[in-house]
Amino acid sequence: MSNDDRDPLVRSSLRRGARLASLPLGAAGRATVGLGRRIGGQSADQVSASLQQAAAEQLFRVLGDLKGGAMKFGQAMSLFEAVLPDDIAGPYREQLTKLQQDAPPMPTSRVHAVLRRELGVDWRDLFLDFDPAPAAAASIGQVHRATWADGRPVAVKVQYPGADEALRSDLRQIRRLSKLFAPLAGGMDVTPLVDELVERTSEELDYTVEAASQQQAAEGFAGSDEFVVPHVLTSTSKVMVSEWIDGEPLSVAAGRDEAERNRVGLLYVRFLFAGPSRVGLLHADPHPGNFRITPDGRLGVVDFGLVSRLPEGLPRAMGTILRIARQGDARQVADQLHREGFVAADVDADDLWDYLAPFVEPAAVPEFQFNREWMREQFLRVRDLSASGGMGLKINLPPSYLLIHRVWLGGLAVLSQLGVRAAFVDVLEEFLPGYAEV
Repeated sequence: MSNDDRDPLVRSSLRRGARLASLPLGAAGRATVGLGRRIGGQSADQVSASLQQAAAEQLFRVLGDLKGGAMKFGQAMSLFEAVLPDDIAGPYREQLTKLQQDAPPMPTSRVHAVLRRELGVDWRDLFLDFDPAPAAAASIGQVHRATWADGRPVAVKVQYPGADEALRSDLRQIRRLSKLFAPLAGGMDVTPLVDELVERTSEELDYTVEAASQQQAAEGFAGSDEFVVPHVLTSTSKVMVSEWIDGEPLSVAAGRDEAERNRVGLLYVRFLFAGPSRVGLLHADPHPGNFRITPDGRLGVVDFGLVSRLPEGLPRAMGTILRIARQGDARQVADQLHREGFVAADVDADDLWDYLAPFVEPAAVPEFQFNREWMREQFLRVRDLSASGGMGLKINLPPSYLLIHRVWLGGLAVLSQLGVRAAFVDVLEEFLPGYAEV
């Protein structure tokens, strides 16, 4: 095995590109093997199940091993596993969920090298103890549990050497292969998703920027009986040390009873909207791996590498449009969307309403039941270019709404994964400017 194969961030762009290309090509190869197995007597169901499992495992292995943009792409895909057909969802759901917080770790020697370079040769003196095994490994860094010199348990986030180069290289390659990756994303066009990840790359590579955002949120939510954000103790561009918070990943709520799923899901929604309202920050990476259910029942939130700074809160126009939409006035909705630059002036108001109405539905009833079937229906409807006269092609997303749109869709996907029934409208009335006004 070469050094590149042992390196968690394979340095060669050519080698990384070949590994990424193996995903769709590997899927095609397994289909050929599957045909041979069926000729050999195995049932179509048996062959399909075994091939889907093998494809899902390869997906985790390649994206997890490469980390960088490859794993970042996998994490983004994991938000939308709810749209996968039931007959293939199982194995992909399991493997994509693993990408939210687990991946093959960086060797201990490299961890120590980064800490020595960033915190100084005496970095060990900052800690009473340091666990060499990572508590979590993600796309551009991994987290170690340690004890700060004053006795506080802390999380030490260490960026992988070469993460910046790997991130950009992978996203370029995935964009080139976007059509081939469509089957691995349930048929979804991944190009817009990758374009957005490329746009935000530099923000996530500097941990001092992330530390400032996290500390702002920690101070803003200090003493909250709903949320806990760990305070930052120190940071450099490649290392960040913050308070440790115990808890289980948000995804475990899917296996809890209905009352607990609803409680946790509502907390999740409330945090996404409370962030801009209370501390001027929108947490823009809403996958479940960034949220913890703490022992005292609060929602712990980590990873502020990607945020939208909204000192005035969410745009008032957003609340106004949703309020008008809730009233069912198609003409006024079209006028407001045109005024904000979302659509051209000549769109048909009724076609636009038919296209948007299902997305407004959660805000139009006292409680809404989110589930995979509803999310899948919306996904398939949006992909159908003939729906509502091709309205999907006539809607533009102003740059200021890019991250808001990502969080909105991602949040709906997570709620659908968890099967949450929640008073979504109450959250909007409390936190969204312009929504509750008469």
